[in-house]
Amino acid sequence: MSKIWTVAVVGCGIGRRHIATGYAKHPDKFRVLALCDLDEARLEAVGNEFAVPRRTTSFDDVLRMDDIDIIDVSTPPALHVPQSVAALAAGKHVVCEKPLAGSLADADRLIAAEATARGRLMPVFQYRFGDGLQKARRVIDQGLAGRAYLATVETAWSRTADYYAVPWRGRWDTELGGVVVSHAIHSHDLLTWLMGPIASVFARMATRVNPIESEDCAVASLVMANGALASLSATLGSHKEISRLRLCFEHVTFESCLEPYAPGDEPWEIVPATSEMAGRIERALAGCTPVPAGYEGLFQRYHAALESGGTLPVTLADARRSLELITALYDSAERGQPITLPIGPQHSKYRSWRPLSTPANARPPDQ
Repeated sequence: MSKIWTVAVVGCGIGRRHIATGYAKHPDKFRVLALCDLDEARLEAVGNEFAVPRRTTSFDDVLRMDDIDIIDVSTPPALHVPQSVAALAAGKHVVCEKPLAGSLADADRLIAAEATARGRLMPVFQYRFGDGLQKARRVIDQGLAGRAYLATVETAWSRTADYYAVPWRGRWDTELGGVVVSHAIHSHDLLTWLMGPIASVFARMATRVNPIESEDCAVASLVMANGALASLSATLGSHKEISRLRLCFEHVTFESCLEPYAPGDEPWEIVPATSEMAGRIERALAGCTPVPAGYEGLFQRYHAALESGGTLPVTLADARRSLELITALYDSAERGQPITLPIGPQHSKYRSWRPLSTPANARPPDQ
């Protein structure tokens, strides 16, 4: 019989969603024993909703709980690194919401901390889970897709003043960035998960939708390491919300559903180049086991990895790759020129991707 792993969730905003659509879906695998949040009313509401026995406003209290296996860090982004480092030092496994960190230097600090810790750290990229996306990944992994040609990735969401009424949102010091950090990061992760690493980036950014410190519109042109081309567009000013990926390969074209917060779900359109390829793809997908979407699928795979000691469903290397793209996007938008990847410690943005000044093409929304 497999172990039921005990969890403390820190941050009852997105943390509530982790419980409702993740941990609570697997009562035979996880038990949430503790909650931590500075908002006492929210703490009590979420605690009562899920019958969580312990509630505290002190993160240090959580670190001292000897019977907790996993600390789930779902706090505002600026707290992710110090809280994850402290949790690892306390001998816990760690689940950390996106963005993992605010710089590649901090990502490397977490990688180093995990290397000497008893526990492991799993970043969160729940959009990887859904039947449509998993089928596309299987076709690619089976070597059926052939050479990658071109991809387009759209993140067209809506965020109004009400969203930014939360004090830490829209601020560099606490949210760590705008649409490319807190929103499009998911679909951009899916791009590299399906098409591999990025070789170079050219980007433009602007602040046009809300009067915030960071960008809320962005476009970018990418060259992938395999030679394919990709374009990214992201806005928080779309009156119809969609997330869409279209990936063109030598033998097949994939197009995701348009569901903004579950782009991995069916239906994905898989268009083979020939009838012979259609048959090969059909055989490759025959008998595929349905995959729970979102946090439910992520935490199902997470439990299996904890039990086996195998590779986590999302790794620190995955998260670092996403932060490397973010770093390149900001650097390119600031410099007005392409940025070559990979990015190492000698790069000027290694310790912070925050622009030195407002990009020249940014414009407040009231102009």
